[in-house]
Amino acid sequence: MILMLTIALATLVSEDLTCIGVGVMVAAGRISFLLGTSACFLGIFLGDLLLFATGRFLGRAAIRRPPLKWLIQGQDVQRSSAWFSHQGMKVIIASRFLPGTRLPTYFAAGLLQTNFWKFVIYFLLAATAWTPMLVGLAAGLGGGVIRSALLQGHDLLMKLLLGSGTAYLVTRLLFRLTSYQGRRLLVSSWRRMIRWEFWPPWIFYIPVVFYIGFLAVKHRSLTLFTAANPAMPASGFIGESKSDILRGLSAANGFIARATAIGGSLDLGRKLQNAKSFMVANSLSFPVVLKPDSGQRGSGVAVVRSDAEMEQYLRDAGAATIIQEYAPGFEFGVFYYRYPGAPKGRIFSITEKRFPSVIGDGTSSLRRLILKDPRAVCMAAFYLNKHAGQLWDIPKRGEVVQLVEVGTHCRGAVFLDGSWIKTEELEEAIDRLSQTYAGFFFGRYDVRTPSLEDFKQGRNFKVVELNGVTSEATHIYDPKNSLFTAYRVLFAQWRIAFEIGEQNRQRNFHPTSLWTLAGMLCEFRSRSGLQTT
Repeated sequence: MILMLTIALATLVSEDLTCIGVGVMVAAGRISFLLGTSACFLGIFLGDLLLFATGRFLGRAAIRRPPLKWLIQGQDVQRSSAWFSHQGMKVIIASRFLPGTRLPTYFAAGLLQTNFWKFVIYFLLAATAWTPMLVGLAAGLGGGVIRSALLQGHDLLMKLLLGSGTAYLVTRLLFRLTSYQGRRLLVSSWRRMIRWEFWPPWIFYIPVVFYIGFLAVKHRSLTLFTAANPAMPASGFIGESKSDILRGLSAANGFIARATAIGGSLDLGRKLQNAKSFMVANSLSFPVVLKPDSGQRGSGVAVVRSDAEMEQYLRDAGAATIIQEYAPGFEFGVFYYRYPGAPKGRIFSITEKRFPSVIGDGTSSLRRLILKDPRAVCMAAFYLNKHAGQLWDIPKRGEVVQLVEVGTHCRGAVFLDGSWIKTEELEEAIDRLSQTYAGFFFGRYDVRTPSLEDFKQGRNFKVVELNGVTSEATHIYDPKNSLFTAYRVLFAQWRIAFEIGEQNRQRNFHPTSLWTLAGMLCEFRSRSGLQTT
């Protein structure tokens, strides 16, 4: 009884790991199959009834607090709710075989007021098939590892650990292969691994960090690049105020998307009042853009189209927020630099930003369209979360469904080399704009324009954001570029930043100290925890 109770309680932490561990113990002869399976079944049954009850009686507020917030994400519940609403009770059985869907599905079942007795019947059917199958599969796989010649002479604990680990990895792979979504997500993981444009920054930037170290030794300053833009704190290294930067460009008013900051410490009523006052004063209607005043890589940027969406965003926002007019049209990233004292600056890079979409065929759900699209599948996890409430909608034949509205690569946009649009007129316009901002020499504009021809002529565009010294020449993410090309461009970019910093140092602008940079980084991370995502 003690052993059964221990196993049952362990399933509340991880059902899969417990079943697999019990299977390996069965293979090692430490417990009988019937006893182990029964204990797992009991724990799973009670745990999932508890999830159902939590969803029924406590609702969405429960997932904002420990321990559920560690186990269930809000977007997962949203997706499971839509899935449940469209597919009915059969999702109870299906979710048993789809990794990552079980907890939010049972929580959503309670949230949507599903009939309790129907839930119990379907759950019993699913658990009756699932539990002995997983324990038995783990016993077979783990037993093979335990009896392997490679582990002869090792103690039992080592055999159990290796057997459980092997069984866990193999079973996860097998269950992913049993569903279309699982197979396509494996394709997504593979493509993200072999395509460098999807590598996480901490891997991709290793050579760049070493090159920055070389430049620091050459110029005898680790932080010389922070003198590149005296107008910005630490030249826009991290955590800079976007609204302050836009105010610095106010002399070029006709080219700047109108915006204002809303304090994070205000109550919801004051936030809404400030947002509405801004819209009225500037004769704006929905949609408008809301985003953190201090953010990185597009985090928290939202295009809101109603009072309800605005209220929800501002309710969740714990830090200062920018409300900005929505500029429709094509989006480009224009990287500019000018050496201090030089009469003119130059465009270093132009990125064409495309917003990926899928086209309906009249029979496939949005979920399936995303998964089968050869490009969209690379960002499938992000797109599935973003469109959680519409995944089971079936777009009409020929209907275009845009997947993202924010021009950020890590949030789904496609970046291409936009050098084809560069003209002398455009370069002159960007230079005039930049020279209105005293103390700015190096950074990337994010701009939108309704007309490509006008943009080439240096007119009819709006700056929605200006990023400082840690900007990227983002055209490197064009799929046609090699990894070598990307590093060559980034090395040139950082060399220019250090050279501009050196010239500004000679003009008595001092670099930010390493200690101050570390403090700014810590402060930004603390502030980011308050921002809506």
